[in-house]
Amino acid sequence: MTNFLLAISAFLLAHVVPPAPPVRARLIALLGRRVYLTLYSFLSTLLLVWVIVAARQAPLIYLWYPAPWQALVPVIAMPFAFWFIAAGLAAQNRLSITFRRSGEGASQGTITAITRHPVLVGFLLWSLAHIPPNGDVVSLILFGGMGLLAFAGMPVLDRRARRRLGDAEWATVRAQTSGVPFLAIVEGRAHFYADRSVWLWTGLGLALYVWFLLQGHRLLIGVDPLAWL
Repeated sequence: MTNFLLAISAFLLAHVVPPAPPVRARLIALLGRRVYLTLYSFLSTLLLVWVIVAARQAPLIYLWYPAPWQALVPVIAMPFAFWFIAAGLAAQNRLSITFRRSGEGASQGTITAITRHPVLVGFLLWSLAHIPPNGDVVSLILFGGMGLLAFAGMPVLDRRARRRLGDAEWATVRAQTSGVPFLAIVEGRAHFYADRSVWLWTGLGLALYVWFLLQGHRLLIGVDPLAWL
């Protein structure tokens, strides 16, 4: 349990301290943006592996015992989580996490019309969906911590985008999207369409989900998600 608590603490700190504006600005000035992002991605991956290994080795202390129906929650929710993450990484988005930082504003009809933080919404959905079938203390800390990190990251990214864009442009871009999924579309402030890259990344995300469901989750995590069904 000590090893797991150290691992999850290190992971959470790594996603709070380096991204803080003063620390991030100093590291980018020292290393350059590309090197900073490469090293930060490597560190995050390394810490995530530590968290997974430590969680598998930690003792099981159940708060509730799993039932077969609970396994359906992540099976149903995870395709949407994979879609939000994959399509979000492919979308042009100056307000949140993406592989395509350049381009127009945050909401030009792609997935960013649904929410300006699609990647974080995907991770939040992933973490919440894994709580019902995992009723032990370690899983609750792990998925609860990941969900809290994703949720807390949304206002942090909003403040960062507002400082970068300025109040006037921020207000214009923010009006075209929403933090709450689908809210801007329901209110008529945004309209969704999928360009070629979104369809491509959506297909890749769903293919990755199918692989995780049938084989990847068992190989990487040690648990077969279909075993209870």
